[in-house]
Amino acid sequence: MDVVKLVETTVNGLGYELVDFERSGRGLLRVFIDKPEGILVDELPDGKQSIDAAVYVENVDYDRLEVFVAGIGQAAEKEADFLRFAGQQAQLKLRMPLAGRKNFVGVIGGVNDGILQLNVGWQSGGNRTVEFGQGAFSAKSVGASFKPTLR
Repeated sequence: MDVVKLVETTVNGLGYELVDFERSGRGLLRVFIDKPEGILVDELPDGKQSIDAAVYVENVDYDRLEVFVAGIGQAAEKEADFLRFAGQQAQLKLRMPLAGRKNFVGVIGGVNDGILQLNVGWQSGGNRTVEFGQGAFSAKSVGASFKPTLR
């Protein structure tokens, strides 16, 4: 079984959402989870224990498991991530320039037909929206590093 699917199924069963998953060559599994109302630190041991049991039963080769609450500074990659942060300020860094710029700060307008919309005119009272992607909502697909920021 695919490890990401296994972990996602496990955390979904606990009422959480898998926000990000990292696997290093040194046997580290790093899992970021969240839920709409937020996760209390006291809930993390239960989540870690359940994930640990699931990967053990499926004979996943790993040495260490780390489970974190996703939050500010966590990169968004899936359409659900962008939708969850709609209306919030975010920083978007592109690998390739768009309209002569690589860095954008604005308010996420959401995803419409697979195109990320970022309102960059909010500071001056304007309503200028920059659209990223062409039918692809992933930050990776538009060559971007995207992180929600505090207002």
